[in-house]
Amino acid sequence: MNRWVLQRYTTAELWLRARTERLADRVATRAADRGQTSFEYLGIAVVIAVIIGVLAGTTDIGTKIKDSITSMINKITSGSGK
Repeated sequence: MNRWVLQRYTTAELWLRARTERLADRVATRAADRGQTSFEYLGIAVVIAVIIGVLAGTTDIGTKIKDSITSMINKITSGSGK
């Protein structure tokens, strides 16, 4: 076999093996993280709810936020769209 061909074959084989291993690692990592995003969203929602709860109970800003949210919910549920 020609030396140039052998060198190119070896380079291509090493490249292919490295790509295959990276792909296998990526697939294994994704399987381990499945469902993680929903827990992250839940954590964010809980933190936001606690912050709004503290603000609503202790400050004038909290009262304004609560009134604004209640007003928007009433507009949405009444169907006025404004």
